[in-house]
Amino acid sequence: MVFGKCSCKAALAAALAGLWGSNAIAHDSAEPGAAPAKTAFHWTSSAPLISPQPDPVQAIYGVKDPSLVYVDGKYHVFMTTAGSSGWGIAYTSFDAWSNAASAKIVPLAKSPIGPGYRAAPQVFYFAPQKKWYLVYQGGDPLYSTSDDIGDPMSWSAPKPFFAAVPDLIKPPQGNGWLDFWVICDDKKCYLFNTDDHGRLLRSETDIDRFPNGFRNTVAVMTEKTEDLFEASNTYRIANTGTYITLVEAISPKGRYFRIWKSNSLDGKWEPFSSAPMNAFASSNNVDGLWSEGVSHGEMIRTNADQTMTIDPCRPLEYLFQGNDPAVRVDDYIKIPYRLGVLTAQGSNPVSTLCR
Repeated sequence: MVFGKCSCKAALAAALAGLWGSNAIAHDSAEPGAAPAKTAFHWTSSAPLISPQPDPVQAIYGVKDPSLVYVDGKYHVFMTTAGSSGWGIAYTSFDAWSNAASAKIVPLAKSPIGPGYRAAPQVFYFAPQKKWYLVYQGGDPLYSTSDDIGDPMSWSAPKPFFAAVPDLIKPPQGNGWLDFWVICDDKKCYLFNTDDHGRLLRSETDIDRFPNGFRNTVAVMTEKTEDLFEASNTYRIANTGTYITLVEAISPKGRYFRIWKSNSLDGKWEPFSSAPMNAFASSNNVDGLWSEGVSHGEMIRTNADQTMTIDPCRPLEYLFQGNDPAVRVDDYIKIPYRLGVLTAQGSNPVSTLCR
């Protein structure tokens, strides 16, 4: 997640407090893994794999908010860039993680997406139209399309999903929206988002109307701000009727992800981990973690399409943003985020669904 037109001072303060351990965060929230109880997930972390590269136009402080697919023998990674000129999105590709550091990062401001505030991308292939979609925030949710994911200059100019901001997003009911995520079943496409104020929201449209017709914006979960903060991502577990959703939260020890499950995208979400605060990944259950917590990321999926499917029979991998806890800066945009991969170890609630 990054801050732009839709941010507010309270959200920024909460984010900075979560990253830097400020006493402004309500410490009465349960901390993931604080008790000696065994957690439901166990991970190991790679070293940072994708880092900022020199840019002739501006200083790049960090790369964050990754989204990725693996097609035609390559990883295609989209990310937010945090620079001296503001927030943007960029693309890189490589055949193996060992080559990620040397792969060129291409700013998408040079494409028809254009310059200006762009952040928090999500990429997927929309099979009914045989087109790639890139979803991102520019204040409100925007999208671009392409016929060739490997050509970063092929993305179309931004278009909005909504003709008008839903009432639930606007004051006095809401305080903005961010970190947009699309997932579809056989009949509908759903757009999830968070708001930095403890709500996970969902809108819907018929799959044959996508990307148009989003409506029925509702809050599907509401908790304390720090317990349901931002950066949600939702997946279908292959060969099951189960969906999972992950949402980033804040503890005194940094950012972490919580996990819920449901039997439908428009159903009720229930905890999907026996760990305190139904933790998915945190500083307490990741070996070799170089970061202050685990922040905005995405699962490496089984396929690239709009169903956002993951395979429970393969080790889970999660590309995440992390920051060196020893580095302190005076501005959120200057936090030196890097991207690394978590790999699940042993059995976990997702792997038990392998058939």
